[in-house]
Amino acid sequence: MLSRPSPDGTTETRGPMLPGLMQDDFQLTLQYVLRRMRSFPDDGQVVTLTDEGTTRASHGQVVERVDRLARALSTLGVKRGERVGTFAWNSQRHFECYFAIPCVGAVLHTINLRLFPEQIAYVINHAEDRIVFIDDSLAPALAPLAPALEHVEHFVVMGDGPTGDLPRVLRYEELLEAAGPGEAEYPQLDEREASALCYTSGTTGNPKGVLYSHRSTTLHSAAVLMSGSLAIGSEDSLLLVVPMFHVNAWGLPYAAALSGATLIMPGRHLGAESLAKLIESERATAMACVPTLYADLLRHADAHKPDLRSLKCAISGGAAMPRALAQAFEERHGVSLLQAWGMTETSPLCTVARAPAGASGEEEWAIRTTQGRPVPFVELRLVDDAGEQVAWDGSSTGEIEVRGPWIASGYYKEDVLEKFDAGWLRTGDIAHVDPAGWVSITDRSKDVIKSGGEWISSVELENQLMSHPAVREAAVIAAPNERWSERPLACVVVEDGAQVSAAELVEYLRGRVAKWWLPEEFAFVTEVPKTSVGKFDKRRLRAALADGQLEGRTRVAD
Repeated sequence: MLSRPSPDGTTETRGPMLPGLMQDDFQLTLQYVLRRMRSFPDDGQVVTLTDEGTTRASHGQVVERVDRLARALSTLGVKRGERVGTFAWNSQRHFECYFAIPCVGAVLHTINLRLFPEQIAYVINHAEDRIVFIDDSLAPALAPLAPALEHVEHFVVMGDGPTGDLPRVLRYEELLEAAGPGEAEYPQLDEREASALCYTSGTTGNPKGVLYSHRSTTLHSAAVLMSGSLAIGSEDSLLLVVPMFHVNAWGLPYAAALSGATLIMPGRHLGAESLAKLIESERATAMACVPTLYADLLRHADAHKPDLRSLKCAISGGAAMPRALAQAFEERHGVSLLQAWGMTETSPLCTVARAPAGASGEEEWAIRTTQGRPVPFVELRLVDDAGEQVAWDGSSTGEIEVRGPWIASGYYKEDVLEKFDAGWLRTGDIAHVDPAGWVSITDRSKDVIKSGGEWISSVELENQLMSHPAVREAAVIAAPNERWSERPLACVVVEDGAQVSAAELVEYLRGRVAKWWLPEEFAFVTEVPKTSVGKFDKRRLRAALADGQLEGRTRVAD
């Protein structure tokens, strides 16, 4: 027989294939996850905080309502492959949509309710949503856009509140009541059919659609459950703060359904006080949100001392987790933050910074403040500007490229070829990887600062600044410089009641970062602008700088 190397580095042997004797045609669809919930109806619950109080339903009760919703979708004429939108907070009803829509063969399109109005209209039209499920409290926000929505035939309102000028309204509970009881008949699906559609946050140009498959979503859910990954299990009660419109809530609702874990949904009650009360009352063992919300929760916990000790794992993603934030939670409240990294195009889980058993002290913290190691079935490499692979030596940097069964191969109805490199996704994140595989992101490619021909990490500067007790938030951008081309400009939000000068912050940074990284200019701002998913929006800071509108600018004396 003849052998030759194949594209993935393995050896391809020419000759007859001996098939394995496995049930390889078993379809990895969300219908399987639904069947598993049906088989173990009492394993977990879905708890939702509403304006009137807390509601709860077992997984078995949720499945009964999913069956009703599936029949209602058929009655409404929803066909295979058609997109159905959701414009909603985290709730049991939204969770029911997560299953009924893809399990009837349609595509769940979770709409980011924090996009600008014109972007909301754009994604609904681009997806060609025929039906939009909407929380009653959000009806006033969508009603003015309704005339511009080209394909929407019905708005299904979840809740009994007023809908104002929203046209073509149907009521969710009335649809379920009319659908009647009993198990629904679901079509036989192929695991490679589309299951969900999420759009990027649209910080540059129009948002782009990422079309997940049943197979990718099911495999991603299984990866979330692994012990070296996020390790969600049947005994967990997961407080789901990350929005369900953001990358399918990081895949956690499906992972919870697969494992039998309980989901705690805060609805629109995302303030630190409400979240702290939910952790206490429901004895949440895990939660998931972005660092800015953890910072709010920490300030509340420091002031009011709620009992957060039931939390064994607080998953942090969406932006770099400041070490000072994680240490403060652990030392003062016994809560361990776990950093994970990914993006909309990666479903999103790619890496997790779970320190191995036996690691302690500085070694443990050095690992936990990386972005982590790639989870199983995600391959990662670094590539330089010339397209050459960069060594995993802990210092050489390059752009992260990833591939795997839940990584996008393209955008929905878009040709953006520069994002995809012969089967690899170009992430736009710049990083170095040590020989053990721990990934440390130093910047976004669009945020890197090149000063005098050398790179400065805005992420590292931000983390060091936010470790100062007087600094609430810090975002570092590049400012044009005649001599050095670019220099770092630190935009800083000071804690309420605190005072700190630019010179004091420079002295604080001295010895923590390279001398030539030290900013000569600061901007003391009232707030760092955020994207729709809670990340620092440096694009808006750069625009304010260019327009001469950046507040509180001050230079440090030489």
